[in-house]
Amino acid sequence: MTTVNKPIRVLVVDDSPLVCHVLTAMIQSDPQLRVVGMASNGAEAIQRTTELNPDLITMDVRMPGMDGLEATKQIMAFHPTPILILTASLAKQAPDLPFQAMMYGALDVIDKGLLRLGEHTANGSALLTERIKMLARVKVIPHPLARIEARGRVPVKPHVAHVPTDRIVAIAASTGGPQALEKVLKALPADLGCGIVIVQHIAPSFDKGLVEWLDSQCSFSVQLASQNARVEAGVVSVAPTGQHLRVAEGGRLRLTDEPPCEGQKPSGTILFESVAQVYGARAVAVVLSGMGRDGAAGAQQIQRAGGRVIAQDEASCVVFGMPKAAIELGVVDLVQPLDQIASTIVAALRPGFGKGRPRA
Repeated sequence: MTTVNKPIRVLVVDDSPLVCHVLTAMIQSDPQLRVVGMASNGAEAIQRTTELNPDLITMDVRMPGMDGLEATKQIMAFHPTPILILTASLAKQAPDLPFQAMMYGALDVIDKGLLRLGEHTANGSALLTERIKMLARVKVIPHPLARIEARGRVPVKPHVAHVPTDRIVAIAASTGGPQALEKVLKALPADLGCGIVIVQHIAPSFDKGLVEWLDSQCSFSVQLASQNARVEAGVVSVAPTGQHLRVAEGGRLRLTDEPPCEGQKPSGTILFESVAQVYGARAVAVVLSGMGRDGAAGAQQIQRAGGRVIAQDEASCVVFGMPKAAIELGVVDLVQPLDQIASTIVAALRPGFGKGRPRA
C-alpha cells in the first residue's frame, strides 16, 4: 500500500531509449512517483517485474522480440501488476492491440501523442502522473492461463435480424470501461432483442480500435455510431470521441457538436437524457467503471421516466467514481458485480422487473 512517504515505484517499458528517458523525467517530476527501472522489450519487462516488484508498469505495445501484449499476458498470469499501456496511434495497423492487452489485464491506455513527449509539457506530465497515481491503487489479480491460451478464438456471430426495436440499453463508462464492456457484451445473449448505445470516454485515436476489438469479442455487431442510423436489435453503437451521441424520435441516432457536459464529450448524461425522452420505461441504463460523475444526472432522468438503472459495484470497478455518483444521487435500482450485470440487464428488460433499494 503506497503512502505519501513511500513513492509509487514505476517500471518504464519502451524499445526507444529516448522515450524511456523522457517518460522517466515526466514521471519523476511528481515527488510521489519514482522510476525504479526500464525495459526495452517484453521479455525484459517480465524479468524486471519479477526482480523489482513495481507498483505500476507503463507498457509500450509494439516492441521487437516479445511485444507488450505478450508481456502483459505473462505478467498478469504470473506476477499481477497494474499496467498502463502507452502507445502511439495504431489506427492503420492493429488498432485493437491496446484493448487486447486490456482483455488480459492491463488497466488503461494513453495515446503517446497526448503526452507530447518531444516537448515534455506540463499538461502531458500531469496527465501521465495523475493516471499512474490513480491506477497504482487498483488491486489486480492473476489471470488464469486458460484465458491466456484462448487468444484468437473469435465468437461465431449468429444471424440476427437487425430490425428496429422499441427497447434500448444505454451504457456509460470511462476508466476501466473497455474491460467491463467486453465482459458485459460477451455475456449478453445474441437474441437480446434490443439496441445498445454506449458512451466510453477514450482518446480520439483509440475509438475505432475499441469498436473493432469489441466486435471481435461478442456476438453483436459493434460499430461507431453514425448520423441518422437507426437503433436496431443486435447492433451496438458506440459514440465517437469528440461528439455527443443522442437518440431522437423514431430511434434515430444523432451526433452533435455541443459543448462538453461536466468536462466530457461524448457525455453519458447527454445520451441518457435523450434515451429517457424517447424510450421512457422501455430503457435500461448501465453505469460502469469510470472517473468523475458522468451519467449520474442522466440516469436520474431515465429513472424518472420509469426506466431502470444498474450500476457496477465498487469491488469490480477499476475506478468507482461514476457508479458511486449515480448511487449517491439515489437513482440506481440495483448495484451489481461486473459478472452479474449482463443477466441483470436481461431481467430488467422483462416486464415486471421490480425496483428496490440499491445493494452492494
